[in-house]
Amino acid sequence: MTTPAQPPLPSPDRRRVPPPLVVACSLVGLEAVSLVIFGVVELRSLETSKLTMGLTTSLFFALYGVGLAVFAWLLYRLQSWTRAPVVLAQLIQLGVAWSFRTGATAVISVVLTVVAVVVLVGVFHPASLRAVEEADRP
Repeated sequence: MTTPAQPPLPSPDRRRVPPPLVVACSLVGLEAVSLVIFGVVELRSLETSKLTMGLTTSLFFALYGVGLAVFAWLLYRLQSWTRAPVVLAQLIQLGVAWSFRTGATAVISVVLTVVAVVVLVGVFHPASLRAVEEADRP
């Protein structure tokens, strides 16, 4: 006589991602989409005299966006190692924002700064850190 199959043990509830981390991951996802779009739009400005530079620039932004999207998704899934690339991307974004701080691009600087700061606050929020730490426990 066989025994009925036992239901699998429940896995840790990875869907209980704290709201600050959800906001951070969502904004990183929007950044990723923007970078991919920028990479595709950059293809339209190709010139034969600067073909290599145009292609590598497009490829760089597209790959940067795809990578950032993967990191945002994995961070949403509470993978702790993905915090480092997300934080690094935000620090780079703050540097880019600083370069746009004057003139007609000041609005872009403010938007980039606000998004980067909100993402950093969301990633380093105590609830986010606790959730990632708990997900790392066996």
